[in-house]
Amino acid sequence: STEVHCSSRTQESCVLFTGVSLYIPQSAINATVEEDILLSVEYSCHGVPTIEWKYTSNWGAQKIVEWKPGTQANISQSHKNRLCTFDNGSIQLFSVGVRDSGYYVITVTEHLGSSQFGTIVLHVSEILYEDLHFVAVFLAFLAAVAALLISLMWVCNKCAYKFQRKRRHKLRESATEDIELQDVEC
Repeated sequence: STEVHCSSRTQESCVLFTGVSLYIPQSAINATVEEDILLSVEYSCHGVPTIEWKYTSNWGAQKIVEWKPGTQANISQSHKNRLCTFDNGSIQLFSVGVRDSGYYVITVTEHLGSSQFGTIVLHVSEILYEDLHFVAVFLAFLAAVAALLISLMWVCNKCAYKFQRKRRHKLRESATEDIELQDVEC
């Protein structure tokens, strides 16, 4: 008999089969670097199944973990100490990086051979706060340099103004002496 365990929320999918049903509450996950991510699933089947997760991205494809609920998981070397399994089929990835972005495919296979798979897409992005901090510091530095240049221009302008005043004053004195000399010669 086939059972249906689905609801109509937008970000969920439910895959149904005669022997195995698989429910994925969130088929797309966005995360930032260093976050811990739960790839949540639920399954139902007859007996104890084998659960396998594979990871596919631009860098290739690999099996990351395989286990039967209640037994120790066989975790790939690349994910040792970064992954935790749960009996409901879910896995948790610790401290994700940009390279963890990709497609995570779960396959649930019951002992009679029927199986079902589902996919979760994970997108991991860099933290923008560090970039914003750099921009803020750089803008503060530019503002300080601009203030220094404006102050320097003001001082230069004052010096030039005083120099021009002295020169005009000397020119007036010189012109006055010439006039006085001309008056005396007459």
